[in-house]
Amino acid sequence: MPNIKSAIKRVKTNEASKAQNITVKSSMRTAVKKAEAAIVNNDENAKASYAEAVSKLDKAAGKGLIHKNAASRKKARLMKKLNANG
Repeated sequence: MPNIKSAIKRVKTNEASKAQNITVKSSMRTAVKKAEAAIVNNDENAKASYAEAVSKLDKAAGKGLIHKNAASRKKARLMKKLNANG
């Protein structure tokens, strides 16, 4: 455990940001899985779930949780599946 005041504060902020990052990343993964399931099952709300997944991917990429090219690749693959089933 750090003794210096700024180091103590840094540990606290790192823990808080880690918890927030985990939440954002988890919701991104969930949105992508829901979109894939909706596309495979030909749901009528597949486009809406795709839009939500794209939003979550962009937010995660903007925060640096995933690389922007990884987000772009995931979006492209989802759109490819959507167009193939649509």
